[in-house]
Amino acid sequence: MLPIGSDSSDLREQPFVTYGLIAVNVFVFCFLQDFGRNDRFTYAYSLVPYEFLSGHDLITQGDYIFDAHKKEVIAEIPHGIIRLRPSPEPVYFTLLSSMFMHGSIMHLLGNMLFLYIFGKHLEDSLGMFRFLVFYIVAGIGASLVHILFNQDFPANIIPCLGASGAVSAVMAAYVMLFPHKLISTIVGFFAVEIPAWVFIGIWFAFQLINGMGAFGDPTGGGIAYAAHIGGFVIGLAMIVPFSTGREIEESYWRYH
Repeated sequence: MLPIGSDSSDLREQPFVTYGLIAVNVFVFCFLQDFGRNDRFTYAYSLVPYEFLSGHDLITQGDYIFDAHKKEVIAEIPHGIIRLRPSPEPVYFTLLSSMFMHGSIMHLLGNMLFLYIFGKHLEDSLGMFRFLVFYIVAGIGASLVHILFNQDFPANIIPCLGASGAVSAVMAAYVMLFPHKLISTIVGFFAVEIPAWVFIGIWFAFQLINGMGAFGDPTGGGIAYAAHIGGFVIGLAMIVPFSTGREIEESYWRYH
């Protein structure tokens, strides 16, 4: 299933924060990551669980990964398939920077499509400032969940990047506020309209199934399912306090 849009006629304001977040992600991928070709930048600013947990930067030299603080070998990686670069100081900054980077053009386009479709209504409901804080906090929380489930070698030295955790939280908040709003979706060769609770429910079920299927694989199949699932659960927990005081109560369970 691929979402291609939702009715925006009920938006009260232009979703400038959503547009801004999309613009920042596109800028980082196109200009700072050079469409994924700038490995030095990408590896330096990606989140590495070992670095966050230890506070020490990891650097690849030849076929070895060194702890730059301890000045000792952490792992041997044949053929330099993980090319870690010096990270910013402190390394904890990567918890934020990794949220705005992507591994490929399809990774970027997929996340930005979902952010546009689901983010604009959430921003309209919460307001620009609350939405921005919600997005950043949820994204950081999703990354922490990823770290929690990837503390052991070799998963703890594999870089993680992407907006998926934050976008998952946006989807969770969306389904809480607009469960019956119709999502235009491509299913097979057909375009159909599906209630948000059905679309997002199926999406989340796939995350759970694939996440369990990847259990035991240190690479997670190349996808950070823990961040997806964690972000979604965090979004469910955060939307109630973040929506408190906003004039959106009438939107709950309103769309048919």
